[in-house]
Parts: sequence; structure tokens; C-alpha cells
Amino acid sequence: MIHYDTLKNWPFKSLEHTYTARDAMLYALGLGYGIDPLDRDDLHYVHERELRVSPTFANVLGYPGFWAKDPRTGIDWVKLLHGEQTLHIHQPLPPAATVIGQSRVARIVDKGAGKGALLLIERTIREKESGTLLATVEQLNFLRGDGGYSANGQPSDGPLPSPPPLPERGPDAVCDLPTRPESALIYRLSGDYNPIHADPNAARAAGFERPILHGLATYGVAAHAVLKTSCESRPERLAMFFTRFTAPVYPGETIRTELWIDGKTVGFRSRALERDVVVLNNGRAELR
Repeated sequence: MIHYDTLKNWPFKSLEHTYTARDAMLYALGLGYGIDPLDRDDLHYVHERELRVSPTFANVLGYPGFWAKDPRTGIDWVKLLHGEQTLHIHQPLPPAATVIGQSRVARIVDKGAGKGALLLIERTIREKESGTLLATVEQLNFLRGDGGYSANGQPSDGPLPSPPPLPERGPDAVCDLPTRPESALIYRLSGDYNPIHADPNAARAAGFERPILHGLATYGVAAHAVLKTSCESRPERLAMFFTRFTAPVYPGETIRTELWIDGKTVGFRSRALERDVVVLNNGRAELR
């Protein structure tokens, strides 16, 4: 069983992470930037001349790893699901930098026995030399096996707000972006080596017919769609990006992102086009 005070005071270390332009370009290739060799906007993300860094690259910087697997957490980690992800971009990411990632457990919410619990982890990304805050990452995990922990008197934080619903009208724009068959093999080189994204046997053992694309890669593809349709492919125009994960993508599928544009707010959802399955829902982006 999880222990509220233990998790709230988990001793995350400050993690120093140095990345280069090559790392930023490799990350963008894992999202599918550059598939169209004539797309000059995409070329800015995968070529060192006038390099732009995808804002969602912040998700892989200063990451503390799968710390929930530590038995001291009390988390039933086998039943942990990555539910939602929010990225606040305070400053555009430099093409190369040394940054410091500092994580903390921000919220723990008990949904009740048999209903699971919610765990919100916040990570700040700061440039080491200047101390400038570049990004804040919020990862919401659904602990399916840990509901009811507060029955013995432990605290539970207040409920988290639900994301606003998408408009009922048709989308204002649609953006189809293909993924490569080997996209998960490329994306994993940015730091997530979970075998279900590479090893067919591991994927089948987890209940998938073949290796799946990383959820945060799908997240990055959706951000690519928002940048392309609403930001003139300028990363500095994206201020916040949120979505809820609803289903996996198989590498090689096309991700169709439907967008509802209301001034500087963009609602969106994404689906795996070939299977017509919604893979991201209740998405929301804030623009500058």
C-alpha cells in the first residue's frame, strides 16, 4: 500500500542533463519530422542550420526514470498507467544546453477502494548556467491498484479538475502526420528503453500484437500538428500543451489530429487513422 507522506517527500535528486543539437534532431526524427524531404518548416527541426527545438523535447530532459518501481513507494507499479501529460513552456529550448531537472510529487488523490489513485509528478527544467526556468512538466499517473489507501486515516489531496470538453461542432482544421514503421526504435534513443516499444515478445506479453509507439511520441506528433497548423512551425509560440492518453499507436500508422481553434486556445484530439481509434483526447494548447 502506498504511504502518502513517503511519496510526498520522495527524495528526488536534481538531475543534470547535457544535450546537443544532435540529440534535439534525433528526438525530432523520432516524431516523424523530415518524412517529407520538401517540407522546409520540418527541416528546421532536423537540420543544424537555424535549428529549432521541438517544445516537447522538454519531456525527456532531466527525467528521473521509473522511480515508482522502487518497493519503498508501495506503488503497485504493474498497474500504473500514464494518464495525462501537461507541458508549460516558459522559454524556447536552446539548440544545445546543460539543464537541471528537479522532480516532486505534487498531488496524490485517492479515488476510493477499487477505483485507483492519482499521482501527479511535477518536474522543472532549468538552464544550469543561468538558472532560467525553461519548462515545467506535469505527469499524471493512474495507480489502478492503490485506491482506498486513505481508509486508514492517511491524507488525500483534493480532486483534480477535469479537462474541458471539446466543442461539439466539426473541427476547424485537420492535420494528418505519418509515423515511420521504425519510429519507436528511433524515439527510444531519446531515453525510454521500455522493451514493449522494440521487442515483439515483450509487446505480446503486455497484450499488444506488436511493439507500440511511446505515448510521449504520440504526444509530440500532436504538438507537431498544432505547431504546423496554428504556430507557423514556430516553437516559441507554444506556451502550454495538455492531453489525455486513451489508446496506443502502432508505428507506421498515420496520426490524424483534429483541431478546434479559438484565438490563442486550441482544443484537439488525435486518432490512429487506419484503425479509427482515438489515441489522445481532451487536448488543449495555449499559444503566444
